[in-house]
Amino acid sequence: MKIISKIFVIISLAIIVFISYTGFKIFFKSNTSFEDNFVYFYVKSGSSSEDLLNSISSYITDIDTFTKAAKTKKYLENIKAGRFKLNKGDNNNNIINSLRSKNIPVKVTFNNIQTIQELSGYISNKIEADSMSLINSFTNKDFLKNLNLTSDSVLSLFLPNTYEFFWNTSADDFREKMIKEFNIYWNENRIKKASDINLNPIEVSILASIVQKETPKVDERPTIAGVYLNRLSRGMKLQADPTIVYVIKKQKGFDKIIKRVLYRDLRIKSAYNTYLNKGLPPGPIVTPDFSAIEAVLNPVKHNFIFFVADVSNPGYHLFSRTLVEHNRKKRQYTRWLKERNIKR
Repeated sequence: MKIISKIFVIISLAIIVFISYTGFKIFFKSNTSFEDNFVYFYVKSGSSSEDLLNSISSYITDIDTFTKAAKTKKYLENIKAGRFKLNKGDNNNNIINSLRSKNIPVKVTFNNIQTIQELSGYISNKIEADSMSLINSFTNKDFLKNLNLTSDSVLSLFLPNTYEFFWNTSADDFREKMIKEFNIYWNENRIKKASDINLNPIEVSILASIVQKETPKVDERPTIAGVYLNRLSRGMKLQADPTIVYVIKKQKGFDKIIKRVLYRDLRIKSAYNTYLNKGLPPGPIVTPDFSAIEAVLNPVKHNFIFFVADVSNPGYHLFSRTLVEHNRKKRQYTRWLKERNIKR
């Protein structure tokens, strides 16, 4: 009996050891195959268990133990989309816990965007939504109608900044987040300032885009804004060279570099040509940053109507109240262009 008891104890211990080792191997043994300290693993929306296992097999050593652990923890019955961090040396238990509840946001920063197509292409490289779904969302007719926007002016909604999104954000959810941020920025105080200069937030953004393209010097932007507001209040055409550059780029490609606007360019027929059309163009020519928007909302009050690049102070301009004064100051700029043979 003692021998039988000993054998039973030994067998029991062996079974316990086997079960313990098997459990350890399935749940707690390191099971990553990558060399980096960590990797980000992306789970697409609507992924099946087969999709998930096929994708993650590139990052782990033993897919069989992972599958067993995932089934035991019922993870494969409730797969969640997102961006997840896998650390080198993680075991199956840690990996599954991360995939269950640790969807890590991505930071999305954008600025100097010139078209909805460009924005959509850029954002599609940051979140799951593809560029076409983003374009369709941003230009949806009902959406535009509800906000009194057009496919041109809708770009005004997208304020350049750094935002956090979950990677699996849909196109519509991205759009709604941008609307929320726009409404937060456009508080009562800023809306009143816009009203005081006879503009609404969208119009402010359109004018700010021109101001931004006119000068990279943030400290000069309120003065430039004041010039354009003076022209608008007097019923003059804006005659803004950046809008002509935009028109040319729309025709020939936004990667084209334009160093000089020619007189023949001023005759190009386009709603964005502020030499032919009075008032603001139909939409922004770039996503204006906050400094440009604030420059329009807080312009320098003066009587200047004209300005020209100051070649002695790069990036800045010389301002004039009369055309005679302006033409005199303009000569230094045209002479500078000729000396450098800048024709386009």
